[in-house]
Amino acid sequence: MQVAFNPKDTNTFASASLDRTIKIWNLGSPEPNFTLDAHMKGLNCVDYFTGGDKPYLVTGSDDHTAKVWDYQTKTCVQTLEGHTHNVSAVCFHPELPIILTGSEDGTVRIWHATTYRLENTLSYGLERVWTIGYLKSSNRIPIGYDEGTIMIKVVREEPVASMDNNGKIIWAKHNEIQTVNIKLVGLDEIAGGERLPLAVKDLGSCDLYPQSLKHNLNGRFVVVCGDGEYTIYTALAWRNRTFGSALEFVWLVDGKYAVRESTSTIKIFNKSFQERKSIRPTFFAEGIHGGALLAMRSNDFVCFYDWAECRVIRRIDVTVKDIYWADSGDLVTISSYNSFYILKFNRDVVDAHLGTGKLLDEQGIEDAFELLYEILERVRIWVGD
Repeated sequence: MQVAFNPKDTNTFASASLDRTIKIWNLGSPEPNFTLDAHMKGLNCVDYFTGGDKPYLVTGSDDHTAKVWDYQTKTCVQTLEGHTHNVSAVCFHPELPIILTGSEDGTVRIWHATTYRLENTLSYGLERVWTIGYLKSSNRIPIGYDEGTIMIKVVREEPVASMDNNGKIIWAKHNEIQTVNIKLVGLDEIAGGERLPLAVKDLGSCDLYPQSLKHNLNGRFVVVCGDGEYTIYTALAWRNRTFGSALEFVWLVDGKYAVRESTSTIKIFNKSFQERKSIRPTFFAEGIHGGALLAMRSNDFVCFYDWAECRVIRRIDVTVKDIYWADSGDLVTISSYNSFYILKFNRDVVDAHLGTGKLLDEQGIEDAFELLYEILERVRIWVGD
């Protein structure tokens, strides 16, 4: 019913058959290398995993399931259940961490390629699904049905990348990490808008699929976050230093860091990667931000805390999208969805108030911040002061 070449070994290919098996073949040989008794009913489709090192392929069958196989150990890694009719098309996306399965039930299901969690079900009312296509370096996916073809876009607009203060950039390509140094490019010879001629080097790979990358301030370490976990690597040698669970991760000024494990638990770690403090805010923390103070935002307000004792320094009633601190630590920009605010942080006032030993209420210190400007525009990136 379908054949697919192995992208990691183009001398071999797999065939999916209505005899319920997958056979792996070598070019030039009339006999298969081996056979997988794959499904309870006939197979319609097969595709190989293209990103990373996993020796996987995915199959779809008339038994209404898709299965992920390890073709080296010849074992089933996962069964994807949920379609109500024959599975007619399968594919591992070459750029994104997803598996797509199409069925004669008229739906396309999108599964996470690492956790195998069902991420989305698409139904466009065009009868049976017969084929799913993709293009490398694109997030557009065409789907062929009985009644026509539709093109969808799986959104990841921002590249997963980070640059340190010395011009070294790292970015994620699937689970692989690559690096370039823009200081090695003669920027004086480059006209505005030209693509930079960069020498790309492979740095290493990640166990988890990177959804974000971020250098710490001195550029020695890089954190990779994805699927509710984080791993910290050394930036030069790409050695794993520590890992843990986190929905969100922020670096602090001196190599410390904080993680948001859930809406009710935030933990702070020292630069030796040991947990130093655990905070349970009295509200649902929808996000955290680093800088001179630790900020936790809810849907309606943001609370700033000092890093040392995790005391409330100031609560500000504004809907926050992002927070940008100046390197000096005395100016902060709070970006909302249709305006942004520039505030001055009065460190001396805060230190004097904390020195008295008075207990702080949930509003914090009234004069901790002074509003300098309110600008009715949206900001996405803030650089410098």
